[in-house]
Amino acid sequence: MTRQTYWAEHALLDTGVVPGVVVETGDDGRIAAVRRDVPAPPPGAVTLRGLTLPGLANAHSHAFHRALRGVVQAGRATAAPARAHGGQAAEAAERTPGNFWTWREVMYGVADRLTPESYFALARATYAEMVLAGITAVGEFHYLHHAPGGGRYDNANAMGEALIAAAADAGIRITLLDTCYLSSGFGAEPNQHQLRFSDGTAEAWAERAAALKGDGNTRIGAAVHSVRAVPVDQLGTVAAWAQEREAPLHVHLSEQTAENDACVEAHGFTPTALLSDHGVLGPRTTAVHATHLTPGDIRLLGHSHTGICMCPTTERDLADGIGPAHRLQSAGSPLSLGSDSHAVIDILEEARAMELDERLHSHTRGHWTAAQLLRAATADGHAALGWDDAGRIEQGALADLTTIALDSVRTAGPPPHLGAETAVFAATGADVRHTVVGGRHVVRDGAHQLVPDVPGALAESIAALRD
Repeated sequence: MTRQTYWAEHALLDTGVVPGVVVETGDDGRIAAVRRDVPAPPPGAVTLRGLTLPGLANAHSHAFHRALRGVVQAGRATAAPARAHGGQAAEAAERTPGNFWTWREVMYGVADRLTPESYFALARATYAEMVLAGITAVGEFHYLHHAPGGGRYDNANAMGEALIAAAADAGIRITLLDTCYLSSGFGAEPNQHQLRFSDGTAEAWAERAAALKGDGNTRIGAAVHSVRAVPVDQLGTVAAWAQEREAPLHVHLSEQTAENDACVEAHGFTPTALLSDHGVLGPRTTAVHATHLTPGDIRLLGHSHTGICMCPTTERDLADGIGPAHRLQSAGSPLSLGSDSHAVIDILEEARAMELDERLHSHTRGHWTAAQLLRAATADGHAALGWDDAGRIEQGALADLTTIALDSVRTAGPPPHLGAETAVFAATGADVRHTVVGGRHVVRDGAHQLVPDVPGALAESIAALRD
């Protein structure tokens, strides 16, 4: 890293939106100084025209799902449309509504074709798209560990290391949430697609995951895929692994009512209660989705200060439902945001959608202020990924910045002091003009400096996975 001085036309600081802010970065990639009310750029400073926010955090990603965008959104119970070439197959696809479980079958088809090399290419392009949208850190919920059919690569962490390398190439921080996935459902053996996800036991998972190494751009965390996928007697092993390392621990929770019903039938408890009884909940844990909860579940999550990652664009795309985000936060759970299946990669849209979905559910408006929604998208999102020193524009914090244009067709009009509201309720990822990660200017004037042709990289890496 090299020292750099940035002059932000407007910046969101702890006191609100402030005009003329100088941010000096050190060679350690951190903010060395912040100066307010500087009316013009100092000599040699890089100008960030618009509203500069702390870098955005994408707390839940499955990078390979990016290959499904534009293929499965119609929501029909079918394989990818490219495989329905007309006739009865196409007509049946048109007639048959789909859901999460039918979508999952299409997702498995993509997962079956990935190799470390093709996964690197797809993840690099996907992460570059994130940086273009102002995302400076991603939590990758990673369970594609082994070769198709469950065969082992010579390097047991080849797939995870491909993701780490892809993030570095794309200029984004990554928390690799290495995921334990052992069962197809409450004691059942993995199906043919899931064999490559499984290490056999939680102990074998822990041994493999322990070999992963973090660095200045990478944190290593853990994940329980779900209560369906990790037998109850092995949940504690995953929780202990994360606790010993003071690492983030994430888990898919109650995304589907079918999961809740099966858990109650198998164990007599809701998934939340089961996780609580086995030491999984707590302030370093983040539950993803948390859509279908009982009042008791909400109390358990809130009282344990377990974080909640909402993924509204995926939850609506898969017809999952609207989670009780406001009640969870009121109970004591901090909120973060993720793009999950990447039907949309836009954390500003996720923040806006969380509020708007709550309005649909409650028939009232204004559950969060724009500043509170941006906190979920920045500081609390980074904290969920183990980057507690990011998500703020202040001395000593990581020098991660996102600048949104205030003169686009979406953002033009409101006065600059309303920039926080404009960012959440008007702007999109397409309005991001600059992204700075660790003091490095990765996106300049809307152009990625490390991956010059992001659309081309996406098209090429996705085409390579087609039959």
